[in-house]
Amino acid sequence: MTGLSLPPLNIPQLLKQFGLRPRVGLGQNFLLDNLALQAIVHAASLRTSDDVLEIGPGLGNLTRYLALAAHHVTAVELDQDLFPALETVVAPYKNVRLVQGDILRLDPTHLMDRPDYLVVANIPYYITSAVLRHLLESGGRPLRLVLTMQEQVAQRICARPGKMSLLALSVQVYGTPEIVAYIPAEAFFPTPKVDSAVLRVEILPEPLIPAGLMDIFFTLIKAGFSQKRKTLRNSLSGGLGIAAAEAEKLLAAAGIDPIRRAETLSLEEWGNLCQAKSK
Repeated sequence: MTGLSLPPLNIPQLLKQFGLRPRVGLGQNFLLDNLALQAIVHAASLRTSDDVLEIGPGLGNLTRYLALAAHHVTAVELDQDLFPALETVVAPYKNVRLVQGDILRLDPTHLMDRPDYLVVANIPYYITSAVLRHLLESGGRPLRLVLTMQEQVAQRICARPGKMSLLALSVQVYGTPEIVAYIPAEAFFPTPKVDSAVLRVEILPEPLIPAGLMDIFFTLIKAGFSQKRKTLRNSLSGGLGIAAAEAEKLLAAAGIDPIRRAETLSLEEWGNLCQAKSK
């Protein structure tokens, strides 16, 4: 995939040609840098038989590369105003299907013809958590996610016990995340205030928490992180609406010290807590 190359797309000129301006409210920062685009596609390890879902294609810069590397690309764009320019850019690629709509209101399994699809996208920062939740909690999870996002958010998702977060647990229960590339702010137009990272998540065949305990898992981690600065004894008490003594008993049953904080627990320990809560 490293040999994949296309002529640079002149984003400012294209915007001017179609009378467009980047919409800050939609998080529109268009990726200009060809090396960064190639790095994203390389990170996806695409085969010519793969079907790809792209979220927020914008002006189609990444879409072009995906079309060359994959069998088929379904690109979902919210901003209808971008469509004339987007259609012009991807017109030469007959294996691209454009869909106008909000990915958060669309079922990915209905968008894709096959269950074994991949997601590759430069997603708007403001919907990162919502997009991850939507894709991972849907009935037909993708095989792999390769997402360009705010660097700090990508680092949070890859956190280990000691610095865990609600977001990290919500992703790691479904797959293994790693940062595979960094992209400076200057690679985008307009230039955002922060740098970006390319996050790759290999989705596990089955979540690390049994399906029957997933509701309990999310209830517990939300309660645990509802008051981060407090001990688990107190945060679970407040978050679950139970007495502190009951929370302490629950933690003891899972072999967890009640004075620990939520960010110190591993996914395995949250699993033990789920088992204790289900009894």
